Amino acid sequence: MFKGALFDLDGVIANTADLHFKAWQKLARNYFKAELPIELEEKTKGISRSDSLQVILDSLKITLTSTEFSHLANEKNEIYKAYLDKLTVADILPGIDNFIAELKTQHIRLALASASQNGPVILQKLGLATAFDTIVDPKQVAHGKPAPDIFIAAAQSLNLQPVQCIGLEDSIVGITAINASGAISIAIGDAAKLKAAYKIVADTTQLNLATVTAVFKH
Repeated sequence: MFKGALFDLDGVIANTADLHFKAWQKLARNYFKAELPIELEEKTKGISRSDSLQVILDSLKITLTSTEFSHLANEKNEIYKAYLDKLTVADILPGIDNFIAELKTQHIRLALASASQNGPVILQKLGLATAFDTIVDPKQVAHGKPAPDIFIAAAQSLNLQPVQCIGLEDSIVGITAINASGAISIAIGDAAKLKAAYKIVADTTQLNLATVTAVFKH
């Protein structure tokens, strides 16, 4: 039996990934009078704010000074936080609250391993803050996803090794990071895109204790 569950946030606990890209789109319109191609949404999923901004700038072939870059990254976060103000418990993805409850009954320890610096605020708005034993600060890890650092840190913060844990993600970079950490990767989403995961479920309604336990034993 595994002892820890390491959760991504956007697209795993709540559908805040859409809000991230919505904020990037608004930023691009405001500052560059540009429409972002939809394929950028997947490329910015699961990575840090700075890395996402660089992906967008590269796509638009725009170069900024470090001061301008920092300003736009902060401005995007302000736009995103305005969207977060409307989050409620109703925005928890289907089945996640039940899945978390199942894990808690088995004394599985939970960690949030998200690239989002707004993780604590989001969990609070979703009514899930007390469900998690620890929240990793992404600013405190040396390298963002797809590097394994945040998942290693999440396991260690639970006094566990990654091999004692499952990791839950909806992005390619996230699954790569989980696999590199040594944890067992559970992907939520498109099987073709996330084929590197040990187990793939189509959506969060398919997450349950029996499913993830079977994968860990395998």
